[in-house]
Amino acid sequence: MNELILAIESSCDETSVAVIKNGDTILSNIVASQIKSHQRFGGVVPEVASRHHVEQITLCIEEALTQADTQPEELSAVAVTYGPGLVGALLIGLSAAKAFAWAHSLPLIPVNHMAGHIYAARLVKPLVFPLMALLVSGGHTELVYMAEDGSFEIIGETRDDAAGEAYDKVGRVLGLPYPSGKEIDRLAHLGSDTYHFPRAMIQEDNFDFSFSGLKSSFINFVHNAQQREEALSVENLAASFQASVVEVLVHKTLRACQAYPVNQLIVAGGVAANQGLRDALQEAMQELPEVELLIPPLRLCGDNAAMIGAYAHVALKKQRLADLSLNADPSVSFAHPIS
Repeated sequence: MNELILAIESSCDETSVAVIKNGDTILSNIVASQIKSHQRFGGVVPEVASRHHVEQITLCIEEALTQADTQPEELSAVAVTYGPGLVGALLIGLSAAKAFAWAHSLPLIPVNHMAGHIYAARLVKPLVFPLMALLVSGGHTELVYMAEDGSFEIIGETRDDAAGEAYDKVGRVLGLPYPSGKEIDRLAHLGSDTYHFPRAMIQEDNFDFSFSGLKSSFINFVHNAQQREEALSVENLAASFQASVVEVLVHKTLRACQAYPVNQLIVAGGVAANQGLRDALQEAMQELPEVELLIPPLRLCGDNAAMIGAYAHVALKKQRLADLSLNADPSVSFAHPIS
């Protein structure tokens, strides 16, 4: 008998519901984006995001079940993101998941959003442990070592700004529309690294990251040029900024894969959609031909419920379940899971 999991994701500004079969097959993956609603503000407004989730969540559930040709009584469980994320947004998805699970007497599976990003790769091909994951999503930049299924050990993380946050802030300085990461990536391929911004912590004997200094260096460089009325190339600015981010990420990731016994390297999260990062990792990992590089397709790099369902398959096997008292945890980490 097939295992069918209804998965719900609402941690930020996408309302998403999916039906996943046996942890690796997508029967449906509905994503209602709010980008246009937040563009005028230059970033996500939590209250606006929550209101959109309220409007979309029931429609997304209905559409996911219809597209998957699945009835509630055929489901094995309901999975939902309980953190990290915006607390108001998380609570909408949690409320819907708990109500659905209660109404249909289904087990409730709490899922860490970051675990979901990593397990998006399982929707491409089987994971082979032990493995390393470079997790670059929103406010998170982490290197996660996984000795086995469902085991997460953070061996390196950002000490201040994450890579995604630096992209957003640099995008604002350049006057780019939100979200700016895709546009910076496009511009970077039209320019060159002429401004040579710092590569923070690249030579330090650890796997941690820091992008606050790069962000400050970039902002100060642009502001000083404006005060001198000096013209700067937007393409070269984007290329120089991206070159710094990518070099640090690739260098630390490569060292981590050399230091730990791994069969695969997974790149996960929204920044995994960055073509500059993808290309640089493809080239760098040629030094380690025994390690398979696994990057999900673009449609699975952003927030989506399919990845939540992929990890929920593992959680269900390990009986990592929750009752109806499950609450949102906007700052949950791998170090402090729910169970």
